[in-house]
Amino acid sequence: MTLASSLHSPLHSPLHYPLRYPSLAPGTLLRRYKRFFADVRLDDGREVVAHCPNTGSMKAVNVPGCRVWLSPSDNPKRKLLWTWELIELPQPDGSVSLVSVHTGRTNRIVEAALSANQLEALAGYACQRREVKVGESRLDFLLEDPVKGRAYIEVKQVTLKEQDGYGYFPDSVSVRGLKHLQALSALALQGERAVLLFCIAHEGINDVAAAAHIDAAYAAGLEAAVASGVEVLAYGTSTQWKEGVPVSVTLARTLPVRLTATYAKDGDLAEEVGPPL
Repeated sequence: MTLASSLHSPLHSPLHYPLRYPSLAPGTLLRRYKRFFADVRLDDGREVVAHCPNTGSMKAVNVPGCRVWLSPSDNPKRKLLWTWELIELPQPDGSVSLVSVHTGRTNRIVEAALSANQLEALAGYACQRREVKVGESRLDFLLEDPVKGRAYIEVKQVTLKEQDGYGYFPDSVSVRGLKHLQALSALALQGERAVLLFCIAHEGINDVAAAAHIDAAYAAGLEAAVASGVEVLAYGTSTQWKEGVPVSVTLARTLPVRLTATYAKDGDLAEEVGPPL
């Protein structure tokens, strides 16, 4: 792989930080199906079909009966006028943790934090670009500076909290994620700064490890990437509320990465059980 990279979409206008949510409406999750659809009963009694902007397994996050937050759309051309944004998940200690299910917001959250120089490990670069092609892969961000040089960044959203209480990535086998690790490794071996950034979008997760019990190849790839010089960072989201409604989100928590962790349970996990419908 060469470093001949075609750069796209320079970030001319930094996003506002904290990143604001659109106006959100509360409801109860009834079911998620066919990957892209979720039936939700809004607090006003209406039952609506919302777009689910998460094509993954949503393991331990798709919990019917839990409170969810939807964003509305006024676009008359859209078939689904609601989008599923957040879910509130009960925790073993009796608390409730807010979790983002909208994978499309993850890079916007990170982009806003980078633009505002809020991530100390990645602050001080003069230029940011998104969607950078490197070989056969496309990485999320490239930071450039005449003095600091370049930093290539790939972002991964983490929402899986297993029954052992820890956070893991991925929540299903991720061939694409492994290719990103290999691209970062190749950059690091060529002397470039290469960074894997875990965005922990589950406020009940306090660390993250590779999910070897789900994707052993990814876990091995992460170990190889670190050995090649790839940096691994993890930041947790923190949501700001106003009058009982989530209004904005920041990356406010620097979290540890457990590079040698193994899942403590044996066998298949039982499904999470939410409150009754």
